[in-house]
Amino acid sequence: MHTLNLGILAHVDAGKTSLTERLLHNAGVIEAVGSVDDGSTQTDTLALERQRGITIKSAVVSFAVDGVTVNLIDTPGHPDFIAEVERVLGVLDGAVLVVSAVEGVQAQTRILMRALRRLRIPTLVFVNKTDRAGARYGGVLADIAERLSPAVVAMGSTEGLGTRGARTRPFTEADPGFVTALTDLLTTHDDGLLAAYVEGPAGIPYGRLRDRLAAQTRQALVHPVYFGSAATGAGVAELTAGIAEFLPLTGENSEGPASGTVFKVERGPAGEKIAYARMFSGTVRTRERVRLRGDGEEDVREGKISAITVFDNGTDVREPSLRAGRIGRLRGLHAVRIGDRIGAPGGGPARAHFAPPTLETVVTPCRSQDRGALHIALGHLAEQDPLIGVRRDDLRQEVSLSLYGEVQKEVIQATLADEYGIEVGFRETTTICLERPAGRGAAVEFIDKEPNPFLATVGLRVEPAVFGSGVEFRREVELGSMPYALMRAVEDTVLETLGQGIHGWRVTDCTVTMTHSGYWPRQSHSHGVFDKSMSSTAGDFRHLTPLVLMDALKQAGTTVYEPMHRFRAELPADAAGPLVPVLARLRAVPGPPVTRGGVCTVEGVIPAARVHELQQLLPGLTRGEGMLESAFEDYRPVDGPVPHRSRTDRDPLNRKDYLLRTLRRVDGGR
Repeated sequence: MHTLNLGILAHVDAGKTSLTERLLHNAGVIEAVGSVDDGSTQTDTLALERQRGITIKSAVVSFAVDGVTVNLIDTPGHPDFIAEVERVLGVLDGAVLVVSAVEGVQAQTRILMRALRRLRIPTLVFVNKTDRAGARYGGVLADIAERLSPAVVAMGSTEGLGTRGARTRPFTEADPGFVTALTDLLTTHDDGLLAAYVEGPAGIPYGRLRDRLAAQTRQALVHPVYFGSAATGAGVAELTAGIAEFLPLTGENSEGPASGTVFKVERGPAGEKIAYARMFSGTVRTRERVRLRGDGEEDVREGKISAITVFDNGTDVREPSLRAGRIGRLRGLHAVRIGDRIGAPGGGPARAHFAPPTLETVVTPCRSQDRGALHIALGHLAEQDPLIGVRRDDLRQEVSLSLYGEVQKEVIQATLADEYGIEVGFRETTTICLERPAGRGAAVEFIDKEPNPFLATVGLRVEPAVFGSGVEFRREVELGSMPYALMRAVEDTVLETLGQGIHGWRVTDCTVTMTHSGYWPRQSHSHGVFDKSMSSTAGDFRHLTPLVLMDALKQAGTTVYEPMHRFRAELPADAAGPLVPVLARLRAVPGPPVTRGGVCTVEGVIPAARVHELQQLLPGLTRGEGMLESAFEDYRPVDGPVPHRSRTDRDPLNRKDYLLRTLRRVDGGR
């Protein structure tokens, strides 16, 4: 039995969940097609999803096509939940990208396609809503070729476009225009096929063209495009046939060491963790102990699988094992986290590298007695979505969350109320900036030399690194110059301290090198009692490292970078003039406007913090006819007053004077 792990992706409201329902109905898994508006769909199982009519969490459901088990993963379309999509992409064999025939290619569509192409995931495009008024064929196809990928070919034509009776007609070898377009596309990527075309006056046999189309689609070189309607079912049968013909299948090869990845974690009715995992090689079995590997070399945990269920024809089936190529749910792994690799290292998915969250807000319980329960509840939510970035300030008794948008904030608020019974409020959402070292800085504190109160020597050098490289820790001291536990304490503390730089923002894209080290070995009195006043401990290094690092960072200096969005605004040509001063006030940098047929298009970049304001102003500037799409572009230096982030009690700049005054009172009061 072969398996295909298939993702359905789209911009919000393009009809992704409706297409999932139609595929399940056509396969005989469900008797009737559910409605997103009525909250009766198979994959939107959360009460909040049914209420809002949007997908919030990825969901897996299975059906069979021509002897192939298809594990279909329905993903969120709203950009606020892009992190859920990122976790899914790494476990896919292929994808269907849904585009609306009315709205065409939208901002989220482009982001998703870039990720699919970067990860080389074989992708079919389904143009949905051909039955809706305003549906287009040629315009959308040109839009796809221009804004998604030029390597596309339409697999059929449409009739009755924009009406309830819209239907599709598949192209065949009897359509010379299709054969010509197919030949032109495939020979671009295949020199052998090009030679056969040049040498053969009769052309290339259609069967060979079809075979090469399948091969190049599986290599993610080309993307067949299907038209249809999930609402009426038009074109869905052709898409289903294309899924079976053009996307790569995975065999159940259980040979080799077990290796898989966890892409989703949820909690069951009793609060137990349930891990969604895809196996890339080998097999895991019930009652087997497995290793769970996180991002760091030292982040290795173990767990015992108590039960395994796999997806089969719309239901969950208990199985004794989970083999390579399959997706299943594992119970009993209490220490499991999203992104964990199961078993042998390697073989895991590549990351999609979507933009990180760029917004932050403080969440507060409406009832003070819920403060402890709120921390626990947010911890559970962070297990399911690590990128919400729970940031706790014990000094101010505040908790901050990282977010992608206002909708995500509303969903968190509703989830806390419905599932945990905790009513919360939020402060105004602010933008998350980054700090990068502007130059090179170094500092050192020696043991037993004032004003250093700790039994530790730590020297650190900070240098800028390539953009996007993150933080790298290096050593110029010998690894054996002091116990490994003390070395590790320095490295871990460096990474923790860089969470707040000179201006309070996370410091990234830098190299931190340990230049000096020293300690006092473990000392005991004659009666054998350990004396902390004469012996270095990990606590000495954990307390001293932030002070040295911040001194080095202040010497280097940091530049604050703010998130920028690339925007595209379409508006009437006569409204372009009033828009220009508004863009200047919002610190946007627009490119030259392009006018076609009375419609002006303006593209450029704008600070993420000002996107919402532009969205609110645009209708008034354009008589309600303006359209705006935006997506994260990159981080750029702040042009103007440098924003500061509120500091937590763990901030070394706040702690330094206090720690120096306490002298020997740290670590038990020596």
